[in-house]
Amino acid sequence: MPVRQPSKPLRYRQIHLDFHTSEHIPAIGADFDADDFVKTLKAAHVDSITIFAKCHHGWAYYPTTIGFPHPQLARPDLMGEMVEACAAADIETPIYITVQWDERSARENPEWRVVSATNRYQHGLNADPSALKQLSPAWHTICLNHKEYRDYVLEQAREVATRYPTQGLFFDIVGTHDCVCDACIKRMHEHGLDPLNPADRLRNDEEVNEVFRQEISQALFQRFPNLRVFYNYGHINKNGPERFSTYTHLELESLPTGGWGYDHFPSSARYAAPLGFDFLGQTGKFHTSWGEFGGFKQPQALEYEIMQMSALGAKSLVGDQLHPNGAINHDTYKSIAPAYARLEKLEPFLRGARQVSEIAILSAEFYHPEYRRNHESDDGAAQMLQELKRPFDVIDGFADFSPYRLIILPDDIPVAADLAARLNAYVAAGGKLLLSDKSGLDPQGQGFALDLGITQGAAPVTFLPSYIRAGTDLDASLPEAPFVAYAQAQTITAHGATVLADIVPSYFNRSYRHFSSHQHAPDDPAAAPLGAAVTEHNGMAYVAYPIFRLYRDVGQPLYKYVVRGLLDRLLPDPAFTTDLPSAGRATLTHQAAENRHVLHLLFGAPQIRGKALPNENGGSRPMEMIEDIPTLGPVTAAVRLKARPSRVYDAASGDDLDWSADDAGVVTVRLPGLHIHRAVVLDGAR
Repeated sequence: MPVRQPSKPLRYRQIHLDFHTSEHIPAIGADFDADDFVKTLKAAHVDSITIFAKCHHGWAYYPTTIGFPHPQLARPDLMGEMVEACAAADIETPIYITVQWDERSARENPEWRVVSATNRYQHGLNADPSALKQLSPAWHTICLNHKEYRDYVLEQAREVATRYPTQGLFFDIVGTHDCVCDACIKRMHEHGLDPLNPADRLRNDEEVNEVFRQEISQALFQRFPNLRVFYNYGHINKNGPERFSTYTHLELESLPTGGWGYDHFPSSARYAAPLGFDFLGQTGKFHTSWGEFGGFKQPQALEYEIMQMSALGAKSLVGDQLHPNGAINHDTYKSIAPAYARLEKLEPFLRGARQVSEIAILSAEFYHPEYRRNHESDDGAAQMLQELKRPFDVIDGFADFSPYRLIILPDDIPVAADLAARLNAYVAAGGKLLLSDKSGLDPQGQGFALDLGITQGAAPVTFLPSYIRAGTDLDASLPEAPFVAYAQAQTITAHGATVLADIVPSYFNRSYRHFSSHQHAPDDPAAAPLGAAVTEHNGMAYVAYPIFRLYRDVGQPLYKYVVRGLLDRLLPDPAFTTDLPSAGRATLTHQAAENRHVLHLLFGAPQIRGKALPNENGGSRPMEMIEDIPTLGPVTAAVRLKARPSRVYDAASGDDLDWSADDAGVVTVRLPGLHIHRAVVLDGAR
């Protein structure tokens, strides 16, 4: 099914106004002031706000005849007042409807509840991990394998779309919960699935959810053909474009301080952009995450996050939470205003812009769909490429390979016959490959499906850790001495491939029988190499370690330098370079209609400030955050273009910049300084 596009594109400066409000709180919405509400939004440069029809508590905020109005609602049509006031101010109002977290329905119809195969229960932050799970103060998830409940959600959606002039509906919590309720057990048996097999349970969850999405979208599109529809569960799964056939657009929920981290959104955005959807990024105004009252993110952090969204082709959305009394929080919107004012100036340079991407990461998540968010190897590869300022997309197995100069297969991509044929054709046409660890092996793991000029040994390297001894041809920043690699390597013998680094053993693995020093034994200088660590053959490079997962886990820059050396060898003439530090970010976009390129340069280095923030599993996590961002400068960037630009200037100010061009088409731009973000416009260069 082709991507369904509504009549109007998404707006750039959005708010998601959470309003999950207990029936035990009085006077809901009593202090709502429509004039103050709109005035505050306008002052913060907001042009769209998602408001609530039904919340996780199961209550409606309008006079529904399908659902159940909040019993403490002080204004009979709080949602309607918001819609009316915003419409008069040209602020769009998509409407929120919760799906699987509907506490009232779960309480009144316990037979609809998910029964998790592993007895996992979604309990709340700060919950006692020893508490009785079913009595935890949080949501009881509903299984969508109950038609009566699906019909209930559909009828309420129809009611909302009929009564109110909304641009779209946001259906929240449509996810996979490993359900083995009676209805799901019966369905799995009917479809030849094994309830004892986790992959079959995941497949059943997905198929049940797809029935729900198809029912909702088909019914709504038939009556409201221009309505936007989105189904949320905190991550855009890399399952191929057909997975999103019931969507009109994508919303990438990714609150950096809320548990997603600062590396989640870029990888997700790099996947969303090539799919062809209009999409936005979701962050939050919270210091932590959803549900936090009285928490405020620092304004410079919001500026960085929103400028990163714009650089990656996404519209922006900031999550907020309305107080039960209905009064909008002025402090929140004062912190949002600087970022949205900055974004508003940039919008002419964002419309219709497409990423210039030379490299594709073939997603490990696509081949291993049990991962709930980004696969560790995908994240490690994306993190490396961002730090190396190499423009890339993340793609799935359905994507066209031909637009890319190089494809990375990170760590664990099995290569069946059909994929091998596609990759061989790609290489024959001039494409390059970079593979690592198990990537490139046939699905049984019994040998390489591609001619990499190497063979796989009968068993992996037995030393853990082992050491990498790199040759001088790989990367100048690598040490001459062997450096430790904290993962098991494949045993590789070269047969025609150029060996760029070897695997070196330690004296012995650490055990009660023999150990040395605090961690592990050093490398054994007298021992022979255990095999090739890094090779290259006919434009195909291979690393014997899970180098991308290893970098994500350990963060050793030397692992990144191995990949940098291979990229420099395979793609010696990148689309752009810059002297930004590794924490800086850079993207290049092209606006075909305006005949211009825009180079986005960003800097904002997150830090670990909190060490033990409670999480939803009863444990804790570190708090990765940004408080303030220094000004860098001077900064230089060089962009490789097909023609000399007619003008080079700053998008926000319109000021001309210092630049020069050489005969090879490389345009060098010199900036006196950079604070958070600069967008450099190169006019007239195709």
